[in-house]
Amino acid sequence: MLDEVHMGLTSPPNDDNSYQLGSIGGHNIVIACLPDGGTGTTSAATVAMKMISTFQSVRIGLMVGIGGGVSKKVHLGDVVVSCPDGDLPGVVQWDMGKAESGGKFKHTGSLSKPPTSLRTTITKLKAYHGGLTESKVPEYLQQMLKHPGRDKFARPQHAKDILFKSSNTHKNAPDDPVEDDTDEEVDSDDMDQDGCKFCDKTQVIKRSERPMKIHYGVIASGNQVIKDTVVRDRIYHQFDSKVLCVEMEAAGLMDSFPCIVIRGICDYADSHKNNGWQEHAAAVAAAFAKELLTYLPQRDVEVEKPVEEMLHKS
Repeated sequence: MLDEVHMGLTSPPNDDNSYQLGSIGGHNIVIACLPDGGTGTTSAATVAMKMISTFQSVRIGLMVGIGGGVSKKVHLGDVVVSCPDGDLPGVVQWDMGKAESGGKFKHTGSLSKPPTSLRTTITKLKAYHGGLTESKVPEYLQQMLKHPGRDKFARPQHAKDILFKSSNTHKNAPDDPVEDDTDEEVDSDDMDQDGCKFCDKTQVIKRSERPMKIHYGVIASGNQVIKDTVVRDRIYHQFDSKVLCVEMEAAGLMDSFPCIVIRGICDYADSHKNNGWQEHAAAVAAAFAKELLTYLPQRDVEVEKPVEEMLHKS
């Protein structure tokens, strides 16, 4: 999604992150990914802190990736952007809190408020997408797909967008071993063109197909991979039915890297969870990040204090 790719720089000895440099909409960009196989709040915080230490002029942050849909209004391939909803901040850490009398669980912790420039731009985008103009995410995605080797980021043709009722669990092939409690995801080869080959299709929630949508609201973050409807639905109701999606990294940045969180929806955090939509979900999230930056004036970024400076003072 970069407009221009810049030459890489040598990182300090104490920084083992791998960076990609470039620009979008006139903004200089530094991109870092989690290590292969690295997930969770701690890994995300480590990568972010090393980036801030190496690139001390960084002023705003975007956390871009994939997540699991929680609200029924969210479809696979949609984008969810962290924004406050009522008393809830843009990101809540669903697995941090305290047990209270009566079996109630009270959550604590939330992502620090994003920079003013980002919040202002989000407000502008919401207004534009509310009727003035359509999102440029599909356009940016099509431009990217013209490059060789990018076919895997297209909307998947082998798997449809299917949401099962909460009471329905994934069914393996008769000769397959019983699914265990590991975090390994169902491989795409186990899916037929209509979804889960051996699952009860009468338990599918009927929804009309529609183009990609962008949702602004609450994202729940935690250290566990969620592929259980009981846990998913509990998180949804725990936060007044306002959670749109779940993910595993944002809560680790609560006090160290104030940013906007952007997630492409790749599954429904249930036992039918598979990797068939991951590449496309990552691509639409990256496309929205590009759109956000094209609407963000350079002068608004320049007045923001560097993140490293703010953390040093705190």
